[in-house]
Amino acid sequence: MQKLKALCGLGATILISVSPLTQANELQQAVMSEHRTPIYQARDEYRNPQQTLRFFDVQPDMTVVEISPGGGWYTEILAPYLKDNGKLIAAHFDPNSDVDYYQRSYKNFMQKIADNQDVYGKVEVSVFQPPEKLDFAPPGSADRVLTFRNVHNWYMRGQGEENLNKVFSAFYDALKPGGVLGVVEHRLPADRPAEDMEKSGYMHEKVVINAALHAGFKLAGSSDINANSRDTANHPKGVWTLPPRLALEDEKRAHYLAIGESDRMTLKFVKPAEK
Repeated sequence: MQKLKALCGLGATILISVSPLTQANELQQAVMSEHRTPIYQARDEYRNPQQTLRFFDVQPDMTVVEISPGGGWYTEILAPYLKDNGKLIAAHFDPNSDVDYYQRSYKNFMQKIADNQDVYGKVEVSVFQPPEKLDFAPPGSADRVLTFRNVHNWYMRGQGEENLNKVFSAFYDALKPGGVLGVVEHRLPADRPAEDMEKSGYMHEKVVINAALHAGFKLAGSSDINANSRDTANHPKGVWTLPPRLALEDEKRAHYLAIGESDRMTLKFVKPAEK
């Protein structure tokens, strides 16, 4: 049960207990909020934000880091949910990067925040650009670090598992003891060769788990919330063949729309509490 501080008239502080039902209602309100982008909201069918954030036990009084938020799909939910009693840190691309896509993505995200201060005015934006820039939050400051469909990028753009080890170690350092790392990632079937991770956008679940364990995390749970049995993970242009990208455009469009978004692992790791 969450406890919030309130000030009495005589300057004393009391604790107000907030039930799990109230927290669930607050999360549902954030998911159903009218400020959300309609094309983003349409993807709830595949991304299951309410169930996913509940699995990661994200509570409204926490400090949460959203890693590489892109266009802000989850930011649209996390920002209002954490606004009153918590904190959201959006660890975005480096605006001074030489990569044009990173610059544009950061600029568009900052414009999104500027355009709706009522919702996003308290969001803190930091830089996360592996492998060089990994200090996205003060050490031991975060209750939750969340990453959605990003692990393949760090694997493909860096030195494979070596780069993942650096990234997951940075997550570990940012979390408080007892804090949780939540990972959602495109899943490559276990019987497929490791080489398929290099370009497909899909990852072996064991590679993600091993990177977390190497950093010091304990696996606290896994869920099929974001699983999709229709996805074979074997497509001409990798995961980007499927919606929302539809990289083949009109070629077999109905077929890929019928599959839906990718099959995804949903993993929860915990940073061991200090003895």
